[in-house]
Amino acid sequence: MAALVIAEHDNASLKAGTLNTVTAAAQAGGEVHVLVAGASCDGAAQAAAAVAGVTKVLVADAAQLGEHLAENVAAQVVAIAKNYSHVLAPATAFGKNVAPRVAALLDVAQISEITSVESADTFVRPIYAGNAMATVQSADAVKVITVRTTGFDAAAASGGSAAVEKLEAVADTGLSSFVSREVAKNDRPELAGAKVVVSGGRGMGSSEKFHEVLEPLADRLGAALGASRAAVDAGYAPNDWQVGQTGKIVAPQLYFAVGISGAIQHLAGMKDSKVIVAINKDEEAPIFGVSDYGLVADLFKAVPELVAALG
Repeated sequence: MAALVIAEHDNASLKAGTLNTVTAAAQAGGEVHVLVAGASCDGAAQAAAAVAGVTKVLVADAAQLGEHLAENVAAQVVAIAKNYSHVLAPATAFGKNVAPRVAALLDVAQISEITSVESADTFVRPIYAGNAMATVQSADAVKVITVRTTGFDAAAASGGSAAVEKLEAVADTGLSSFVSREVAKNDRPELAGAKVVVSGGRGMGSSEKFHEVLEPLADRLGAALGASRAAVDAGYAPNDWQVGQTGKIVAPQLYFAVGISGAIQHLAGMKDSKVIVAINKDEEAPIFGVSDYGLVADLFKAVPELVAALG
């Protein structure tokens, strides 16, 4: 049997998490097929066909799929799910919206946020905010899985030549409707896929200081800006900057934790980063337990000095 990846895309191109999910699917099943459900989504379909390791791309193109409403996408997946042993989606807001509906409609247990594939029916996933890893075995005929993208290398975006097959789109379920979308404009790299992330915590003191101190460092490093939940709750940074168990999971090459104590909730979202640099005036802060480089200092002096040193 083959594995089906539910592609996350914007109708023109694939989102980065889809490539990591393809890698997980290749380890879990035999052939890897990708479902592109959208409207006027030929661009995304061609991008999926070029991904290394993908053998077939299934395209459902209809107006009711254009905004990727979870109810309609889930219905499209269920319509073809019997042909697959595994159905996988990235553990992003999109995947977490669609996959549980698919699992419920198929009457199977979802396996959430896997970080490793042991065999076709056995997977590893974090529990207790990443403080323990559970090995889960499933006997379900169709295994519905979300993939923690930081746990798998991205499949090559080019080099493949998969066949593209048109599907008959399912009818609109009528369970939801698209009203509007507000998209935040940001010239910085997308947080989830950035190679360098600069995050601030409650220690920043205010929204003004958060931006005044951290933006010059992020500019020098070409980094995305992130924040701890405490900083977001205090209004220092917007919700979509939150890194942590209830925010975004990141694993950049370089992660700066500035004024972040290192609560379990935050560590769950960034501890897989390749190099972690922590700046905090409290030498007992838990963040130093996971950092590769730690500086006990006043961040309001240390960060400007670092920016100056970077030129």
